[in-house]
Amino acid sequence: MTESPTPYVLDADTMTGGMRPIRQAVIAIGSNLGDRHARLQGAVSALEDTPEVSVVALSSVYETAPVDAPEESGSYLNAVVLLDTTLTVHTLLDRALAIEDAFGRERTERNAPRTLDVDVIVVGDRVASDDQLVLPHPRAHERGFVLVPWLEIDPEGEIPGKGFVADLIADVDTSGVVKREDLEILL
Repeated sequence: MTESPTPYVLDADTMTGGMRPIRQAVIAIGSNLGDRHARLQGAVSALEDTPEVSVVALSSVYETAPVDAPEESGSYLNAVVLLDTTLTVHTLLDRALAIEDAFGRERTERNAPRTLDVDVIVVGDRVASDDQLVLPHPRAHERGFVLVPWLEIDPEGEIPGKGFVADLIADVDTSGVVKREDLEILL
């Protein structure tokens, strides 16, 4: 995946008048505490309401076992959102963190159960690494709960420096990634 299907489209920043390209981004969402389905719906609605963000596609809902999590962790509901945005990567990360906070996300131990997880997986072909953000997400290529829903909505998806989702999925155990036909997230 590189830029949006129309990579030459530019959007004017309404504050500065500057021009920024529209980039396609992949966001993974998950929840394993409380009303998991409602929290996923809330995350998608919050992304839809974000200025300079347009939701392009939304995967089905998948149920998965927690990965590298404490023993008492329950199963997750997961989905992947494909969007076009003119936001900077750090502004998009700030929005993801704000959405998590709005749904009561508490940051305790790593991989602890959570009300909501909103991860920025890729933004165009951008590669970044600083104290706040690593792009592409450093473990996305190893996670069936990211790759399976992503492949569903973007068969040509690519993780910069790692490869195409369709190829990466062959090296990942996806047996625990179960599509929930009974659940739907509305756009």
